[in-house]
Amino acid sequence: MTTHSKSSKRTLLNWGLFIATVVVVFLLGLLASSIIERRAEAAYVNVPKVEIGQFEPRNEVWGQNYPREFQSYYGTADTTFRSKYNGNTMIDMLEVDPRLVVLWAGYGFSKDYNQGRGHYYAVTDIQNTLRTGAPKTTKEGPMPSTCMTCKSPDVPRLMNQKGVAAFYTGSWAELGAEVVNPIGCADCHDNETMNLTITRPALVEAFERMGRDIKKVSHQEMRSLVCAQCHVEYYFDKKKVDGAQYLTFPWDNGFSAEAMEEYYDNIEFSDWTHSISKAPMLKAQHPGYETYMTGIHAQRGVSCADCHMPYKSEGGQKFTDHKMQSPLNNIANSCQVCHREEAGTLMANVYERQDKIIENRDKLEELLVRAHVEAKKAWDLGATDASMKDILLGIRHAQWRWDYAAASHGASFHSPVEVGRVISTGITIAQETRIKLARLLANLGHNEEVPYPDIETKAKAQKFVGLDMDQLNADKKEFLETVVPEWMKQAEEREKTYDLN
Repeated sequence: MTTHSKSSKRTLLNWGLFIATVVVVFLLGLLASSIIERRAEAAYVNVPKVEIGQFEPRNEVWGQNYPREFQSYYGTADTTFRSKYNGNTMIDMLEVDPRLVVLWAGYGFSKDYNQGRGHYYAVTDIQNTLRTGAPKTTKEGPMPSTCMTCKSPDVPRLMNQKGVAAFYTGSWAELGAEVVNPIGCADCHDNETMNLTITRPALVEAFERMGRDIKKVSHQEMRSLVCAQCHVEYYFDKKKVDGAQYLTFPWDNGFSAEAMEEYYDNIEFSDWTHSISKAPMLKAQHPGYETYMTGIHAQRGVSCADCHMPYKSEGGQKFTDHKMQSPLNNIANSCQVCHREEAGTLMANVYERQDKIIENRDKLEELLVRAHVEAKKAWDLGATDASMKDILLGIRHAQWRWDYAAASHGASFHSPVEVGRVISTGITIAQETRIKLARLLANLGHNEEVPYPDIETKAKAQKFVGLDMDQLNADKKEFLETVVPEWMKQAEEREKTYDLN
């Protein structure tokens, strides 16, 4: 090789190295610029603009300091998503399944039961539901003040002002002008550190009775426990404090359906007496945390927030998405963080579990309707309290298992094995109870099948259980047009007096 050829190659190599160096320096410069820009953005975003008070209930005030979280929270106002069975859209569940009217005969849920919408509507929905009645004064209405506990960040404020027991004392309508801000920031966050915190004493008290200190749980556990303040089974203890309906979680024996059933049986508690069968009934509220705790995701350390409030990124910021919703409406950020299957496959897996659970749940519903109607026939033929005692207990236990599975909403996905087991034991108890009823009816001279009621529609079912829906709806309409606007006006005037630094 000539000297000239070597020189040319060396020149090309040098130029190549020079160009490569320029490219690398340029790319590093872009990276450094991006880092600096994102750090500056983070510094700008996290500069507090207002001082948030300890019991500040207004989400808009918190949103001035945490705009991304606040903006995503208002995504809970969206009601356009509907999955195969639920979602966040308004669904009249009594219209979808009129058997529910009979199962809850004599209880408020037979009047009105809609699929829950997002947290944004928590206060509006409790005002609108027929279950809260149409009180014209603060002393009227079927519901106690305790029913407000999980509806608003106004609740920690009021509990601090009044005391916990005093908050649980009185009527729901007494707090109508006080509880107006929908579920939000102050329900779950410390105002100074933004750390997750427990603001509802019932959860703390339940942990204490189980011998656990809730202050010593991990941050990952807290990402479920802030949800467990409300998405749980509960009852109102009228014996704990005189005059109060004290919110209590029945976890002393455990989270299972049988453990809570034993707790209720031991204290002889019932939510209501069924107006058809006369059975002392239990109404499961929404034991989402309890059923979650028996499922595979809890065993793997996955929190509620991991799936229902996954992390997201905007610009240089990574934050928790506060649009609390079904993971099926956000599969990429929830399910596919861990599961590598296609979105369609994952959704099909969920629906397969739901289909199988609901198939048996529907059968249990039919058996329960029959049991209630057959029990009424026995009473009509002269059955005694003694002859009906075991039968009514069987109806109570079978329906409790059905409600434990139905009211926990996502349970057929959260814990399909456990929920399938609970429903199967409910079917067994219902069938055994109906055998006892058949024998009793035969002894009372009735050897024919008791006709199944015509409850093909919600209207027919409500007529069957004796509800005057025209009057109930008229009363509620008047309440919403006259009383609620006054509540909102009083709340607006009160909030004008709040300090904001």
